[in-house]
Amino acid sequence: MPFGKEPLMNVGVIGAGIISEIYLKNMTRLFPNLTVLGVAARHPERARARASQFGIRAYTVEELLADPQVELVVILTPVGTHYDLIRRALLAGKHVYTEKTLADSLDKARQLCALAEETGLCLGSAPDTFLGSALQCARQAVDRGLLGQINSFAISVHRNNSYLLSRYPFLLEPGAGVLLDFCVYHVTALASLFGPFARVGGIVSTPYPTHTCTLPGPDFGKILRSPNESQVSAVLQTRGGVTGTLHLDAESNTRGEPFFTLYGTEGILRLPDPNRFGGQVLFCPNSSEGEQPPIALPQTTPYRENSRGVGPAEMAQAIAEGRPCRASKEMALHVLEVLTTLLEVGKAGGFGTVATDFSRPTPLPEAGIGGP
Repeated sequence: MPFGKEPLMNVGVIGAGIISEIYLKNMTRLFPNLTVLGVAARHPERARARASQFGIRAYTVEELLADPQVELVVILTPVGTHYDLIRRALLAGKHVYTEKTLADSLDKARQLCALAEETGLCLGSAPDTFLGSALQCARQAVDRGLLGQINSFAISVHRNNSYLLSRYPFLLEPGAGVLLDFCVYHVTALASLFGPFARVGGIVSTPYPTHTCTLPGPDFGKILRSPNESQVSAVLQTRGGVTGTLHLDAESNTRGEPFFTLYGTEGILRLPDPNRFGGQVLFCPNSSEGEQPPIALPQTTPYRENSRGVGPAEMAQAIAEGRPCRASKEMALHVLEVLTTLLEVGKAGGFGTVATDFSRPTPLPEAGIGGP
């Protein structure tokens, strides 16, 4: 797999939880344009364990932010910590890439974007799955006009909260409901394909505010209180007039059964789970000769496996080239506004407008990061 060809950016990671392993694996082995210096965490023993695993330094957060060699801070902590850590990193003169979402409120996210502008530093946010081979393939199909005039989209996905809340306690925290923690992948995918949204609305609910821990161990059978939203039935409209539906039910099935389809005058496009980087993209052409078998479209960019870390690598490349990064703060802010607006108006079953704007990120070159 082709990646950045030379070191461009020294990286420090804050957060040593589950997601940090794949980030550190990729950033230390697959992206030569990044040099990971070390990792910090709220629990020092976790930082030491990850540091030992990858042969890097274990920092405290204060040490990492004070180290003049660290140029880019990658934040992999729960969303409730993002505002303080991003702010401190920017004020320390560091570029920042954070796990989703940018912050746990729209106001805080706006403040962070303003601070990044004031300091002249780059701020970006996950998810970076839209840089994966599947969604880049879909973007090529959209841009080439393969589907003709695209009229609509439909997304449906399921989860099992009893299992997930037992396994991942951070999902019990405010701001970690199915919209802000999970739907962010789907809305980011749509934004990368079609640009900004104009209106959103629907119904958002929390039908089961408690669950029972299902994992073996001392907490088995414990009642878990989860006030976050878990069911969403929504309609979203882009500024270009593409309208579609979004259905998420986190009280259903452990198998997500993801359904993600774009509908156009020349056919439909079936996409895989936008929480993943790869997967088949199938084109079902419109034909006067009756139903035709779907065509698997070729994928020309390299990020098919779990490539978390491609966002920071692309950011380092963008900074070196003096251009905006693709997983930009502007797109992350817009996606957060879509989600928070939907959360607010959905409680009463209404609609709301979306005010923020962003420039749709350009497609990746076929060679990926560091490509021509």
